[in-house]
Amino acid sequence: MDGPEGGAAVAAEGFGVKGPRGWAFRGVDVDAAPGSLIAVAGPSGSGRTCLLLALTGRMRSAEGTATVGGLRLPKQMPAVRRISALAHVPGVTDLDPAFTVAEHLRERALLQRRFDGSLRGLLRPRSERVAAAKLRIDTALTAAGLDLDTLPKGSRTAVRDLERVEALRLSLALALIGRPLLIGVDDTDLKLADAERAEVWNQLRSVAAAGTTVVAVCSEAPDEADVVVSTAPPRATAPNDTEKETADALAEARRA
Repeated sequence: MDGPEGGAAVAAEGFGVKGPRGWAFRGVDVDAAPGSLIAVAGPSGSGRTCLLLALTGRMRSAEGTATVGGLRLPKQMPAVRRISALAHVPGVTDLDPAFTVAEHLRERALLQRRFDGSLRGLLRPRSERVAAAKLRIDTALTAAGLDLDTLPKGSRTAVRDLERVEALRLSLALALIGRPLLIGVDDTDLKLADAERAEVWNQLRSVAAAGTTVVAVCSEAPDEADVVVSTAPPRATAPNDTEKETADALAEARRA
């Protein structure tokens, strides 16, 4: 497995996912070094979200081979889930509009400490645990480019009051709290102006450069991408069937 300083290498050959209604995608090849920015480009309904979920261990592949950080898919899906995280995936990582930014961050830090903390860590004095959680949150916010001081009410700003790019940055920060080797980001350019789109891709490029491999779904790949993977509906599968496969995959990802 690749080390945290280099992210996870991603490799796939003839990779495909098939559900009850047909192929979501197939014949996908990927060869990306650790710390790469991988753009999954294609029109809505082309299976791009299914590919994102498959590469992060949330959806079982049906053909081809793939490895993430040296872990084989689909055989080692649980292990891949442990080293990866998702951000901005509708139906999976939705933010609670009534929660404040601080509440989201605090909740994620508590969950992270519960699931990956050692017994010794859990028994540390409360002051040390609070300081460690704050450091992890601050590091994630910096990596995601979210400055709380610029928000209308600072950390007390409700999610419903965030701009679209700010919400994406918050979702990215929440995923980064877990210090994943691979992070999958969906709909990176949905309803964004050109300047906002460039801002988001620059931030994802920065995350990858810092050592976390990024797989980002988009309608059009940017120049910043190290690797571009294109998706398109297989001829035997109607676009609306592919969208249904994606909906099924999202339900499965929530359970995972």
